[in-house]
Amino acid sequence: MITSVHNKCIKETAALLAKKKERDRRGLFVVEGGKMFGEAPAELISRVYIAQSAEKDMYAQYGEKLSGLSCEIVTDEVFARMSDTVTPQGILCLVRQQHYNIEEILREREEKQLLFIMLEDIQDPGNLGTIFRTAEAAGADGVIMSSRTADLYNPKTIRSTMGAVFRVPFIYTEDITSVIKRMRERGTAVYAAHLGAERFYDAYDYRQSTAFLIGNEANGLRDETAGCANALIGIPMEGSVESLNAAVASSILLYEAYRQRRMG
Repeated sequence: MITSVHNKCIKETAALLAKKKERDRRGLFVVEGGKMFGEAPAELISRVYIAQSAEKDMYAQYGEKLSGLSCEIVTDEVFARMSDTVTPQGILCLVRQQHYNIEEILREREEKQLLFIMLEDIQDPGNLGTIFRTAEAAGADGVIMSSRTADLYNPKTIRSTMGAVFRVPFIYTEDITSVIKRMRERGTAVYAAHLGAERFYDAYDYRQSTAFLIGNEANGLRDETAGCANALIGIPMEGSVESLNAAVASSILLYEAYRQRRMG
């Protein structure tokens, strides 16, 4: 049992929670809570930490999964120092990061009509996690992000995905315009959510392979990025509202594609 907050493993976990640089260096991120532990693929889990007072309950719920993993019991005091949440849930684990390639994603799904959400410089971790969760629910095939988009492995983002991070393919790219061009070459129509659009989103057919572009919360899409799209699309708004939350806009567009495809 680990009883000291100065233990090397505890310090390393704290660094993973706090620093993107450390997460990238070690190729690991922290997942906390029973539900998220249950969602995490066992083959990606590096180590599990369980609070002493939660040991019995965790083994009762997840004993079969835990039996094949490296587990450490820690005192409740130590676990509270490791936790990123106000109310620690008694279990957290270190998970190996996943890496995808856009060509592999396209090749694996070349027999179907694809659906992607593309994000340029989204900054809020909660927005990013919610977009992942919605993307899975709407049947999206992947999320494509500019390199300046928030870190997917930020603890707040991970919690917001509600497990979608383990199931929705994603890539970060230094040049999102080149990816847009590549997708268009392969027959995917790209639509940019834009305040300057002349037509609303429901004027288009998304039953063929489709990608939606969503820009930064404060500044929207760069002109260069928007200019790579097949068309600019708008979302009607009343009152004095200038724009919608990025996660809300993503949800509206993804579910319009989902609705159209369900109706045939």
